[in-house]
Amino acid sequence: MYNIRIRILIRNKSMIFQNTMTRGKTLKIAFFGILLGLSIGTGLKTYQALEIVKRCGVRPTNQKTPEEIIGLSEEDTIQNSQRNLVFVGVMTAKNFLEGRARAVYDTWGKEVPGRIAFFSSEGSYSEDLPVVSLKNVDDRYPPQKKSFMMLYYMYEHYIDRFEWFIRADDDVYIEPDKLERFLRSIDSSKPQFIGQAGKGNTEEFGLLSLEFDENFCMGGPGVILSSETLRRVAPHIPTCLKNLYSTHEDVEVGRCVQKFAGIPCTWNYEMQYILRHNSSGRNAYTGKLKRKEIHNAITLHPIKQAPLMYRLHSYVQGLKAEEMRQESLLLHRDIKRMASYLEVPDESTYMMPSVSPESDSNKRHFQDHNILGISPELNKFVPSSTEDLLDWAFIARSLYSASSANPKQKIDSAMREGLEDVITEVMENINNYSRQRGRVIEFRELLYGYHRLDALHGQDLILDLLLIYKKYSGKKMTVPVRRHLYVQRAFTGIFVKEVDEDFYNVTLHQSLLGSLLQNGMARLSSHFTMPSGLLPPTEDKIVFVLPIAGRLGTFERFLHTYERICIRGEQHCDLLVVIFGQPEELGDHMQLLHDLHARHVYQQVNWIQRSAPFSRGVALDVAARSSYIRQEDIILFIDVDMVFEVETLQRVRMHTQRGKQVYLPIVFSQYDPQRRGSEAPWEGESPRIDDESGYFRQFGFGICAIYKSDILDEDINGFDKDITGWGLEDVKFLEKIVRVGTRQWGFLANTAELSSDYNEAAEQWRRLSVFRAPDPTLVHIYHDISCDIQLDAPQYNMCLGTKANSIGSTRLMEQLFHSSPENVQFASDFNRQKQQAR
Repeated sequence: MYNIRIRILIRNKSMIFQNTMTRGKTLKIAFFGILLGLSIGTGLKTYQALEIVKRCGVRPTNQKTPEEIIGLSEEDTIQNSQRNLVFVGVMTAKNFLEGRARAVYDTWGKEVPGRIAFFSSEGSYSEDLPVVSLKNVDDRYPPQKKSFMMLYYMYEHYIDRFEWFIRADDDVYIEPDKLERFLRSIDSSKPQFIGQAGKGNTEEFGLLSLEFDENFCMGGPGVILSSETLRRVAPHIPTCLKNLYSTHEDVEVGRCVQKFAGIPCTWNYEMQYILRHNSSGRNAYTGKLKRKEIHNAITLHPIKQAPLMYRLHSYVQGLKAEEMRQESLLLHRDIKRMASYLEVPDESTYMMPSVSPESDSNKRHFQDHNILGISPELNKFVPSSTEDLLDWAFIARSLYSASSANPKQKIDSAMREGLEDVITEVMENINNYSRQRGRVIEFRELLYGYHRLDALHGQDLILDLLLIYKKYSGKKMTVPVRRHLYVQRAFTGIFVKEVDEDFYNVTLHQSLLGSLLQNGMARLSSHFTMPSGLLPPTEDKIVFVLPIAGRLGTFERFLHTYERICIRGEQHCDLLVVIFGQPEELGDHMQLLHDLHARHVYQQVNWIQRSAPFSRGVALDVAARSSYIRQEDIILFIDVDMVFEVETLQRVRMHTQRGKQVYLPIVFSQYDPQRRGSEAPWEGESPRIDDESGYFRQFGFGICAIYKSDILDEDINGFDKDITGWGLEDVKFLEKIVRVGTRQWGFLANTAELSSDYNEAAEQWRRLSVFRAPDPTLVHIYHDISCDIQLDAPQYNMCLGTKANSIGSTRLMEQLFHSSPENVQFASDFNRQKQQAR
């Protein structure tokens, strides 16, 4: 019985052992089956990804080889680093090829120390640009696939031909010279991943699947990879494409580099200044360009409009020209100094060759080291008499100058910008080696200064600057300091441009042919007379609008000038006179108009009578709304005291643009002739234009040229008709133009995108700009000014100011003042009392 039990137990144990062995074998087979399935699936996915990469990397639709696209020959290798330092891949889209991409290629793209290519979607093509069309890649955003395929294309075709590779957008500007100096200072044989490091903005922080020690290079300012980095990453691009954790392509590129190259983006704070991203968005780099941000950066992003790319490139080229000119001047100074050290008896031996072979080799010219080699100083010009002395103007919060009709005036924009340029350049030179010295000096304020203009040498400046000295190495300190700055901004040399003889002959032939044709037409017109008013116009018509009340003699002079210049000169003009006064008082005025119309029956000489009190604003508004003027005509609002020439009309047509620009010429206003010893204010047909005869009235806006369609625009709607008497209507009209234009443009900039929608909005919203320039042919003849005390305070003060400015020049006032002993004694007593009070 016991034996039977033992046998049963042994049999049960053997059965359990057999079942255990069978179950373990099954688990092993299942485990190996799962591994085999995963391997096959992974292989299939990798194969599909590789097939995608291969399909995206096939030859572009223009059938050019990768070498032909970028103009690369077999001789171009990494050893020839002048042409093979860097390959720049610019991501763009089919719609931007003729805009942003072409702007990149026309500006900095051709100066890259290597090659550049534009990567776009399938079907993209350009005759002039090196475009790579990526098959099975579209222009959708975000461009993750396009970015990875571009890197793979670089790896597949150019990995052994360049030291560096850059991933860039079509809205970034790169300074090639700075880029070359930067890249040559870094070892490209090591894995390098250079850019402006980021971990996402505030909203995205922690949502990009980045570890605490991981980052990415922001794609906008540009990403720089060494050839070793691209060599490590590119084979794994299929894996990176399969494992995308966010919608940001620059984040995914950074993750891929971190995983397979083992390096993060550069954790360098200085990169935000070298690879610069402007947070202003579409308004970036639309304002002033002379800024530290632009001067120090290698790349600038974003530049959303092609014209801004050309503008920025022109500014950078100007900076390079200034640097080259400064280097040239330093070389001239070195040559002159070394010639003195060598004790050369004849310094002309070291002069540059003459411009023409026939000229005397010893004669000084614009390349003479004895001239250009003079060290900068404020005493280059030695006056021979008191008349040659140059006056210094004092600069504080205002500008004090004896050369102006108004000794105290506001610092204008040109002077302010010039001072900012000088201070910016000086501070950049001071801080050029701030890192090595462990300190930085910041500009805080211009306390005061002096400036003068030397016609032979340039502008001299003496500036008192308040600076902040900051030392950040060793014993840290922050100390305010004051320093005097002595600057001479030299003029450029005078250069002679030689004209090609063939070009001169062709130009002469064309001018002679044009003269013959013109003379022939003149002969034909003498046989077949046609009224000039019926001739087909070739230019926009100018309609003179003249308000008048009384002043018969001045009115007759104006009509004589108009007849001589406009009618007999056939300048395609009309005249519209708005006459104020009672009918019985206007007999002589009307007779002058009737006589002028009778002499030229085919000319438009029209008038509007008003019996109300004189109001220039009402007169101009009534004339602008009258049926005598068409929508496409230019209205020239003018005063009866003005005389003008043909050149005046040419400038009016040139500077008045329909829907874009209003022309407000700066007229020359005569001084009182009796105080100068003259009997009449004007003699002959050409008034004198000099500082003693008059001044340019920069604060007057009464003479205005504008298209009728612009002045009747609903946002401008003519002149203010509630102003009576003298002045102020022109100021109100100018304020309206500026205010409306600023409001419209600000609304457009804040609501429209810089795309096709932007262009459509720009056409709908018109912005009238104001153009001002002195016109020496447009002269205001002097007359006595009587200011009515019943006028409003602003009008009365403006009237008094104009009357005071028209008395005489500053020099004449000085002579009149010193000619009276009583005035001299009064000034002496006043100064003495002022000193005693101090």
